[in-house]
Amino acid sequence: MSSEFVFHGGAVFTGTGTPLLGHAVIVRDGRIAAVVPESEAAEHAPADATRVDLAGALLSPGFQDAHIHAVGGGIELLQCNLTEAENAEQTSALIRAYADANPDEEWILGGGWSMDSFPGGNPPRGVLDEAAGGRPVLLQSRDHHSTWASTAAIERAGITAETPDPEDGRIVREADGFPAGTFHEGAGELFAGVRPATSDDLAYQGLLRAQEELIALGITGWQDAMVAAESGGIADPLPAYERAAADGRLLVHVVGAQWWARDGGIEQVARMADRRARAAAEHPDRRIDLGTTKIMVDGVAENQTAAMLTPYRDETGHDTCNHGLSFIEPEKLRAYVTALDEAGQQVHMHALGDRAVREALDALQVARDANGDTDGRHHLAHLQVVAAEDVARFAPLDAIANIQALWATHEDQLDDLTLPFLQDGQVDRQYPFGDFARENVRLAAGSDWPVSTADPLAAIHVAVNRAYPGSAHPPLGGAHQRLDLETAFAAYTSGSAFVNRRDDDTGSIREGYLANLVVIAPDPFGLPAAELHTARVASTWIEGRLVYSASDDPASDRSAFEPAASDSHRKES
Repeated sequence: MSSEFVFHGGAVFTGTGTPLLGHAVIVRDGRIAAVVPESEAAEHAPADATRVDLAGALLSPGFQDAHIHAVGGGIELLQCNLTEAENAEQTSALIRAYADANPDEEWILGGGWSMDSFPGGNPPRGVLDEAAGGRPVLLQSRDHHSTWASTAAIERAGITAETPDPEDGRIVREADGFPAGTFHEGAGELFAGVRPATSDDLAYQGLLRAQEELIALGITGWQDAMVAAESGGIADPLPAYERAAADGRLLVHVVGAQWWARDGGIEQVARMADRRARAAAEHPDRRIDLGTTKIMVDGVAENQTAAMLTPYRDETGHDTCNHGLSFIEPEKLRAYVTALDEAGQQVHMHALGDRAVREALDALQVARDANGDTDGRHHLAHLQVVAAEDVARFAPLDAIANIQALWATHEDQLDDLTLPFLQDGQVDRQYPFGDFARENVRLAAGSDWPVSTADPLAAIHVAVNRAYPGSAHPPLGGAHQRLDLETAFAAYTSGSAFVNRRDDDTGSIREGYLANLVVIAPDPFGLPAAELHTARVASTWIEGRLVYSASDDPASDRSAFEPAASDSHRKES
């Protein structure tokens, strides 16, 4: 077969703006050789070039996920995977089925349970005790901000009614003070001394499984939001990436965000810069890049650890004294971000509540004042609640909004566990993507998988509609927070490529760029907004090689919004 391909017969989204019509894309030796009118294609490709008839489908740059936990997601698919459960009964049944199928496993590990399946978002230990026959069980919530433990696991960890809550977490307790089974945020680390370690082989198999899943969704590169650390029961994925690259099995390009230990100090900067330099030397093809640092500024809103400017309310609607958690003192955050920026490290900050967003922007302002414009491409992820006056601060600071668009819709976890405990009017500040676009804020997009489905097309549907398919709710935050389709596609392609510092050869369809491509049918740009979720990935290409074809995948017609999919429409991070 010829090493040259001619894609023709469909619209071409180049990475920005309106798709081109009547154009052909010529691929030669793994790169895009030309983008020309179809009438001129014969002048740019030999007669024996392979013709790929799009048959009306859309050709787009491959998607890039700007915030994902790929290895952890793959591992969960291989363990007790609860992401398909829609309620407490289904969750219990899946645990029981896994326990019955794996009688020799001393510990049952996994995750994917949804907070909205249990009263108050807190599943009890008794369910695990019954389903697993008394074995020690540790299961991460879908958002990985909470741990569900059985009685045996609690006892092995030596946790009692007298064990105090850690500064960065909370133990849900029964009336006598004994742990009820749910451990939020840093409280989950109380099991660190007894939790079985993830083997190197399991992590490697998890990566390969994840890569297969993600390529089928049209994803050709990503930023892993936690490497060079071990937390929440997920082993450091970096050795798995290194092994796959050495074996020639890492097909995608990966930016690893080195995890900032919040109980550590500024001495971490030098270590991270050194890792970055070593990775650059070992991977001249940039298959693995470690030029990013991940900092957790706060927690999540549904367990009231997202850092807020105003207090959370209680069940009766009265203000509490709780404003959420800033995991790093603002003064220290400013110092750390300034030092990382000076050292050439990109900073990727989890900032979900409006106080966390402000603290992150304040840190970027101090860094800018100290270092000038370093082209750091720093980004804030999640951005659930953003004060109106802070939206305008992003663009002048070149701060990128790293959005998880799938979450920008009314659904049970938001409506039952979050909005009732926020102040009046804060529903209007949820995920203000439209405000960002009007303020010319650069957007990147990610999924936070396995927190929620990694499917970019599902996220794009919500970004454009601000509602999941068939929802009877109004658009979350108002119709003015919708994104147009061009902007949503750009966030997932050229926008994420910019964040990943791969905008010089990926994220766009232009001459000289790698032929990392995705074919989508039907063409989303020809669909009504309410039907965007019906579009599917038909094929994925990496460096000019076909790596996925829906014609070979019996699950290719399944929507991320269907119950059988790996996740529901949105689960918070």
